[in-house]
Amino acid sequence: MFPIRDHNPSGRTPYVVYALIAANVLIFLSYVGIMDDARLINRFYFDYAIIPARISDGVALETLVTSMFLHGGWMHLIGNMLFLWIFGDNMEDEMGHLPFLLFYMVAGIGAGLVHIVTAPGSLVPTIGASGAIAAVMGGYLLMFPKARVDILLILIIYFRVFTIPAFVMLGVWLGMQFLGSLSSNPDAGGVAYWAHTGGFVIGLVLCIPMWLKRGGPAYWNRTHGHPPHPEHRYKLSQSRIPRVPRR
Repeated sequence: MFPIRDHNPSGRTPYVVYALIAANVLIFLSYVGIMDDARLINRFYFDYAIIPARISDGVALETLVTSMFLHGGWMHLIGNMLFLWIFGDNMEDEMGHLPFLLFYMVAGIGAGLVHIVTAPGSLVPTIGASGAIAAVMGGYLLMFPKARVDILLILIIYFRVFTIPAFVMLGVWLGMQFLGSLSSNPDAGGVAYWAHTGGFVIGLVLCIPMWLKRGGPAYWNRTHGHPPHPEHRYKLSQSRIPRVPRR
C-alpha cells in the first residue's frame, strides 16, 4: 500500500520541490555507475553518508546535509521522490518557497541527529532523503489532515486504487515507522526507522507556529482540513467485485 497522488494540486508552481527532486535524481545519476564496485561505493559513502560514530566524534558534520541527497538504489530514490512530490507541493504553497526549503533542510538535519542519538557508535553509513520527507509528511498531517489521498493497494494479483483521508494514510505510516523503531537495531543497519519517526515529529512540531498563526482549530474549520484550493477529482477504476442488487 502506497500513495500515488493527492486531490489538491498546489496553487502555485512548487519550484523548490521540483529543484529538490532534480537535485536528488542528478546526484544519484552521478554515482550510480560505481554502485557495483564495493570499494568505490564504500569510499563514496564514507565521505558523504552519515556515519554516526564519526558525527559523535565531532567530525564529518557536513554529511548531515550531503547524506540527504544520496540513495541506495532506484526504488529508494523513486519512493522518496514520489512522497516528496505528493506532499511537498502543498506544504511549499502554504509556507512559501524559501521557508519551505529552510524547513526541509532543518528537519532533515534534525532527523539525522535523531538517528545518531539512537546509534551513536554505529559505523553503518546512512543515506536518503526520508527523514526530511517524513518531516514534510508530519507538517502535512497537521495542516491538511482531511486532504484526500489516493493509495494503490497491491495484494499479490489484486490491484485497487482507494481514496482515503490523509490522516489515515499518514497515521498508519507513522505507526509502522514507530513499531519499526522499537523492534529494529540501528547498529545493524537496514531502515533508519528512528530517523523517519523523528523527522515526522520534527516536521509536525515545526509547523505548529504556522498552524496557530492561521488560527489553529479555526483554520481546520475554515478549510475543513483540506488545502485551500479546489479539489481535483480523478476517475478511479471500478471494482472488479460484481454488485449484487438488493431485493
